[in-house]
Amino acid sequence: MADLVRVAVDAMGGDNAPFVTVKGAVDAIKESDSLKVFLVGQEDAVNAELAKYEYDKNRIEVVNATEIIEMAEPPVMAIRTKKDSSIVKAMYMVNHGEADAYVSAGSTGATLVGGQVIVGRLKGVDRAPLAPLIPTEKGNSLLIDCGANVDARSNHLVQFAKMGTVYMENVMGVKNPTVAIVNIGAEEEKGNALVKETFPLLKNCPDINFIGSIEARDIPAGFADVIVCEAFTGNVILKMYEGVANSMMHIIKNSLMSSLKTKIGALLIKNDLKKSLGNYSMDKYGGAPMLGLKGLVVKTHGSANDVEVKNSILQCVVFTQQKISEKISAKLSPEA
Repeated sequence: MADLVRVAVDAMGGDNAPFVTVKGAVDAIKESDSLKVFLVGQEDAVNAELAKYEYDKNRIEVVNATEIIEMAEPPVMAIRTKKDSSIVKAMYMVNHGEADAYVSAGSTGATLVGGQVIVGRLKGVDRAPLAPLIPTEKGNSLLIDCGANVDARSNHLVQFAKMGTVYMENVMGVKNPTVAIVNIGAEEEKGNALVKETFPLLKNCPDINFIGSIEARDIPAGFADVIVCEAFTGNVILKMYEGVANSMMHIIKNSLMSSLKTKIGALLIKNDLKKSLGNYSMDKYGGAPMLGLKGLVVKTHGSANDVEVKNSILQCVVFTQQKISEKISAKLSPEA
């Protein structure tokens, strides 16, 4: 049991909780022998869901939390006043060393505030960004930041680039990952004040593989492994990405079902098409880790299904076993 990665899951967070959170947890421990999951939430509701499944009862434990932080609640006030909520109790488990990681599909605001206040930033880290993997033609890229720091400064973006490099090298196994900053053109002199100030800092940073600017249209082609931006831009990119993917799925489906000829063709290519489109599903990548904290915090979509919850839990294993927090701390330490 000492070697297991312990993940505290906000069992009440998300549009479809606790059904998807419980099923995702059960499927995760069946897929990995290296996990123990704490389902933090209203125990009667969580136990009622668990009763539907056969699972190793030594590797899933219910931790009672009587309160729920709703999506629309002011996050700072909710964290302060709802001490017995599933989000707060799960984060304190990470803070107290009772869990190695936290996963939630619940309130993004409360997760961001709790990550900073309860779990805490690593020494040398100025801001903790959210960094989801996004699918590309070449595999995937890390988008950093996508929602945590709307008003980031140039020194924050440099730290994001360093943290993203550590993540891609150690979690995704990308050797010397390329880093690019989101811009409106490839030329160095283009961009807003933040980009113009950050570009030379990244260019002169010796411990990242900076390749310059990247335009939004080049992100899906996989032109860079780490995509750096402040959270306003990153969130727009992420939401646009998801919206276009959903629209394309509907367009393809409607086209294939439009006539007898296309229906026959759809049957012939069904398996290959399903495999190709599956590579662009956000479910397979799990949630967005909040990098730069003393423990792992992972935020997944509020509308996450059980597959996304499962993969969010599973990604905690690699993150913890590879000691990503320690490696980020070493890279950003003032003494480094």
